Amino acid sequence: MSASAEPGFTIEPLGETTLLLRFGTQVDAAVNARVHAAAALLRKVEMPGLLDLIPAGASLALHYDAPFWAGSSGEPPWQHLAGTLRAVFATPPTASADSGRVVEVPVCYGGEFGCDLDAVASHAGIDAACAIARHCAGEYRVAMLGFAPGFPYLLGLDPTLHMPRRAQPRLRVPPGSVAIGGAQTGIYPRELPGGWHLIGRTPVSLFDVEARPPSLLAPGDRVRFRAIDAEEFEAIAEANAR
Repeated sequence: MSASAEPGFTIEPLGETTLLLRFGTQVDAAVNARVHAAAALLRKVEMPGLLDLIPAGASLALHYDAPFWAGSSGEPPWQHLAGTLRAVFATPPTASADSGRVVEVPVCYGGEFGCDLDAVASHAGIDAACAIARHCAGEYRVAMLGFAPGFPYLLGLDPTLHMPRRAQPRLRVPPGSVAIGGAQTGIYPRELPGGWHLIGRTPVSLFDVEARPPSLLAPGDRVRFRAIDAEEFEAIAEANAR
């Protein structure tokens, strides 16, 4: 099986029931915006025989019903689907920076909530208060969910806050931890191992298997962080526990 070239992306099969659209090799805001624009178009046209869309940083996976796309010419189902996709994307969708929901996430920064804040600030050559202000000033895009259910990879981090991941990952990172890894920021939805730098924590639940949808954030959403103190953290946590 081989990949076929398309304007702006390539199409390649992954097994017998998945196609992968590749929009680039680097994960950046422009490439990721094209991924979400493509996903939005496919949701809009409601193409039959598509079971699920999985956006990632620079690619979009399409899970499809192979018998539906088998066709009558004897060609593999993925090629039949790829031909239909070429028609759908004959006019490339427009990527909009304003698409997606806006979700505010409260964060208590530093201290017991973010033990690496001072290290991040020192690496940036600024103080902790400035680091918090810069982290809260941006608007972030959920590039994708991955690593663990509900974990958002967020693009849009101020370049001064970029920081290499820890040389020695932690075995346990508290749930709700807001962290920086490389050029991205993210939120640990539950206690997990991790090598990102912890700068704060949110009392908001990122993933609840009983909720519908179970994940607070979805790929393509926009996120804004709001700094809170420990008292408000506890108040929100208590309210969410009721």
